[in-house]
Amino acid sequence: MRLIPTPFPGLIQVEAHPHQDTRGQFARVFCRDSFLAAGVDFQPVQVNLSTNTAVHTLRGLHYQAGEFAEEKLVRCVAGRVWDVAVDLRPGPTRGAWYAVELDAARMNGIYIPKGFAHGFLSLTPGAVVQYMMAPAYIPGHGRGIAWDDPDLAITWPARPAVISDADAALPPFASLT
Repeated sequence: MRLIPTPFPGLIQVEAHPHQDTRGQFARVFCRDSFLAAGVDFQPVQVNLSTNTAVHTLRGLHYQAGEFAEEKLVRCVAGRVWDVAVDLRPGPTRGAWYAVELDAARMNGIYIPKGFAHGFLSLTPGAVVQYMMAPAYIPGHGRGIAWDDPDLAITWPARPAVISDADAALPPFASLT
């Protein structure tokens, strides 16, 4: 496993290095000691799966507010997704975004620290996304921003074919206080 810093402090790409033989593949996809060595004390307490039947299903951009902010390690465990993190933290990267294609075959992931909104667009039918999270999700504190906000100018690989009414109605980035 290799942790690769991005231009955003704390946002880290995670590459697996699968071992393959006649049985299939094996790869380490999370190791707390490796994260600690990279200066990240990530202790996940919850694991979630998101299944996405149709290609170009969009989920996001979501985050938990204030003291309920979450950090997460996200990977695609079936299919492929275009994964986006938007920096909400004060500072020079506020409102900037980072995207990576997560691919089950590559076993890659992205570690998203507290202070980011997150979303993805499925690139294959049947894409399944796994989230390792800390702290546990607390209902009532979820927030979001519009996936298509022109101020963010996120480059999505396609327009969503499937999006929830709630995600379609999320407010613009400028509405954040």
